Amino acid sequence: QVQLVESGGGLVQAGESLRLSCAVSGGTFSSYAMGWFRQAPGKERELVVAINWSGRRSYTADTLRGRFTISRDNAKDMIELQMNSLKPEDTAVYYCAASRATWTIMRADYDYWGQGTQVTVSS
Repeated sequence: QVQLVESGGGLVQAGESLRLSCAVSGGTFSSYAMGWFRQAPGKERELVVAINWSGRRSYTADTLRGRFTISRDNAKDMIELQMNSLKPEDTAVYYCAASRATWTIMRADYDYWGQGTQVTVSS
């Protein structure tokens, strides 16, 4: 059974930075595409960033490009999301997800999900 555990969420002021981590166990982590999604109150879950199996290809949502960066460490079975210059509209529950595909940005392709971690950005 593949399990994903997020950490690092919290409350920050606008303009500050935050780093989220996701530890993966129970699967072949180094073969998975990985992603971070977020869901704000009253809105659907959306893709934030994604990274392929090797870490050599990544994607960032248009509105977040330049502020959010994904990375992975296959030796540690871990991915991170670096969030800079946070804005109140970034407030959401952030979810780590894994896909058995080696690369995908499609939500339906993600097979395993973490419990989510709350990020709140105050103005």
